[in-house]
Amino acid sequence: MRKKFDEQFKAMVALEAVKEELTLQELAEKYQVHPNQISVWKKKLLEQSSALFERKNKKDEEYNQLKKEKEELFRQLGQMQYENEWLKEKYKQLYGKDPG
Repeated sequence: MRKKFDEQFKAMVALEAVKEELTLQELAEKYQVHPNQISVWKKKLLEQSSALFERKNKKDEEYNQLKKEKEELFRQLGQMQYENEWLKEKYKQLYGKDPG
């Protein structure tokens, strides 16, 4: 039967493999995992570690973009409210009654 390992365990073993304080064989014996599996986890950790920093930057960029869009929408809303009030006022001046 196949063993299933959680993400924290995989990360811990992969980090130890990256440190190279123990050989893959020693780590395999220590954690009862096949050395090839440790190599796979180590490779995945090294390949995806830069994404941790990229995601933050992408999220920051997305957040800033959404913030700018929100500010622009509020500006437009304010402008439309002003124009609406102005039009109501002009309508009242022309026809002597409130629109609607």
